[in-house]
Amino acid sequence: MTWSIVAREPETGNLAIAVATRFFAVGSIVPHIRGGIGAVATQAFANPFYGIDGLAMLATGHAPGEIVETLSARDEGREQRQFHLIDGKGNNAAFTGAKCVDWAGHLVDDNVSVAGNMLAGPQVIAETLATFKKTEGKPLAERLLEAMRAGGDKRGKQSAALVIYRDQDYAWLNIRVDDSADPLTELERLYAVAQERYLHVGETMPTRQNPSGMTDRREIDEKIAALDAARIAEGGRSASFATAPAPS
Repeated sequence: MTWSIVAREPETGNLAIAVATRFFAVGSIVPHIRGGIGAVATQAFANPFYGIDGLAMLATGHAPGEIVETLSARDEGREQRQFHLIDGKGNNAAFTGAKCVDWAGHLVDDNVSVAGNMLAGPQVIAETLATFKKTEGKPLAERLLEAMRAGGDKRGKQSAALVIYRDQDYAWLNIRVDDSADPLTELERLYAVAQERYLHVGETMPTRQNPSGMTDRREIDEKIAALDAARIAEGGRSASFATAPAPS
């Protein structure tokens, strides 16, 4: 069983996919994103070219609905496939083949879609979508994690992933759990660790608009030091020891 959520944050244009499944290393197969262009999740009897070619078509201006029609029409295995996608403006579309294992289906809403197959029932994606919508205003990563937790299919999970792109060609956050008895809990733990140092260091990275990035690290170092002090005061661990040092 697999279910996923594909979303765009209207305020920032950030694109994201969260997915969980009873299958090994789902993060290596399902999520495909290009910053500012779009996001595609390909699952069920997954066809990676739905992600690869879907993004290429989005980059050249094709609409999500057109992409669904084109990619599924050329694929003789389409009735066993499921995929959903969104473009950089928030337009989206989804496809669930008739031979996907029950329960299988999708929901499409403004700037978000949810799809799943081999699920306990339609309530899995319904709860996922409802939770995502009612958590508006929270950070995108937290909304995705809460949504996946709310919709969680109790029949067993093995791997999960959370991928977020800003407007660059590289991921702002790309964390995955390849093999775990409780992958969503582990994914939540990894996101917490990422907030200690990783995401702050990410603010120093070069962008297309600023090819040098932040060359003076003092601002970030001061912010991490302040967070360290707050965590220690609260009895938590220091980010300086929680993760590897920032790149030199």
